[in-house]
Amino acid sequence: MDIITQLNKRYATKAFDSSKKISNADMEKLLEAIRLSASSFGLQPYKILVVEDPEIRVELRKAAWNQPQITDASALLIFAANAETNEKTIDDYVSLVAATRSLPLESLGGYGDMMKGSLNRMNHEQVETWVSKQAYIALGFGLVSSAVLGIDTCPMEGFNAAEFDTILDLEKLGLKSKIVLAVGYRASDDKYQYLPKVRKSPEDLFIKF
Repeated sequence: MDIITQLNKRYATKAFDSSKKISNADMEKLLEAIRLSASSFGLQPYKILVVEDPEIRVELRKAAWNQPQITDASALLIFAANAETNEKTIDDYVSLVAATRSLPLESLGGYGDMMKGSLNRMNHEQVETWVSKQAYIALGFGLVSSAVLGIDTCPMEGFNAAEFDTILDLEKLGLKSKIVLAVGYRASDDKYQYLPKVRKSPEDLFIKF
């Protein structure tokens, strides 16, 4: 499947066909692609909430200015950043590296210290911004992978994050919702799918040195 063809087909789907569901196999591929996303230091300081429960989604829709994608898509992926990213986050990651690569933990001390030094040079607000950027990188992987799989998507920032956090009890999980990705299949009457894609020309977008 040609990736450029698929990316030309994708658009921010406004109307989903609620009768069409993503197969378990394709959903597993999509989630695995997101799991394999690039992330600074490999830390992945976020979680992705997969929301399919219709009752929860009705409540979330109220907190998203009644946008129909929230309830009509096959599923919602909510990218939620860690509320706290600190030295323990790095220690946990270093332990994972050691276990995955069969390395002695003590051999990774310098690597962990390097990451902690980078983290400690940022204040709390800067850390939160950096963590949010990591979640957006994962979102990008989700958008492209969905296109390759023939799944339609709509990335959504138009929601009340505090209300989402309350509905999903994210404080208890140490998370803050950042962005939503509705995934499913476009409705035949979504007029936006028939509009030409508007993007800058290569000459306007790229500058070569």
